Amino acid sequence: MLDLQQDLSTFQITRPIHSIFIGGGTPSLFAPESFARLLRGIQTFCPFEEGLEITLEANPGTFESQKFAEYRALGVNRLSIGVQSFDDRILKRLGRIHDAKEAFRAAEIAHLAGFDNFNLDLMFGLPDATITTSQNDVANAISLKPSHISFYQLTLEPNTFFYKFPPVLPDDESIFATQHACQQLLFQHGFNQYEISAYSKEHRRCQHNLNYWQFGDYLGIGAGAHGKITLAEAAGIIRTQKNKHPELYMKDSGRQVKHIERDEIPLEFLMNQLRLQEGFSLDHYVATTGLDPKTLEPALTNCLNDNLLESTNNHYRCTENGWNFLDTILEKFIP
Repeated sequence: MLDLQQDLSTFQITRPIHSIFIGGGTPSLFAPESFARLLRGIQTFCPFEEGLEITLEANPGTFESQKFAEYRALGVNRLSIGVQSFDDRILKRLGRIHDAKEAFRAAEIAHLAGFDNFNLDLMFGLPDATITTSQNDVANAISLKPSHISFYQLTLEPNTFFYKFPPVLPDDESIFATQHACQQLLFQHGFNQYEISAYSKEHRRCQHNLNYWQFGDYLGIGAGAHGKITLAEAAGIIRTQKNKHPELYMKDSGRQVKHIERDEIPLEFLMNQLRLQEGFSLDHYVATTGLDPKTLEPALTNCLNDNLLESTNNHYRCTENGWNFLDTILEKFIP
């Protein structure tokens, strides 16, 4: 727990931890005893809030009935299962280590282990995929009775195989039609969209991710982990990042620290908050940034005039047009 101790040595802990997300790589390969040690260590430094949400990311190819029952007994009360697709041909193209049969089995094990709150990750806009393919993926996911579905478009990230050797992807019109058709299917089965790529049953929104999107603070532990801390007395906001290369991280678990410049904060806030369909209030903007609402002008008024945002009682949210062109909104706030 040296990593966490180093992070906390700078700060006085006055706020309880309300969510923990164990992700990155395939943490479900770890033994339950490892998570028990981790949770005990965190609680040594930080008080746990009642009703703490603890999410564990899991690959369908790593599910074992006994192990996941032990995770649940330790206090892990939410899973996020990286299914991506139920089409074996597409999974092979993506380089996934599991097949559709293992994805179905993973959800079955989750239920048997006592998890009534779990997420299934699905992707669309995939190579060789069609509207029908994606609708089948969503229908299969719904049949497994998750409480939450993440449904997001494939992006070609730097330093990945697909970025170096781009596959042929569906065109923009096909991708948009796929998204719309699948959104309708999710809505018909009680999954409400509350964020760009997140759909949940009632009262099952991911509390950990909500904290990100509402511009909350968080600590990052481990290789490649990011953190965000709002300093007291209007001293500003800092972001931290650990070395992402495991070997280098093990040699030196120190962090890089970046102070967010004052003129960058409005864009940072909106990049997160406008992902939520509910938008944001000016009171929340002031509370989380320490800035005057005037710092959002004139871009905020321009977005209202361009029908990209709408406002009611100092609460702002994207219009349908703005929701589809969020990058256009954010460009207006670039300092």
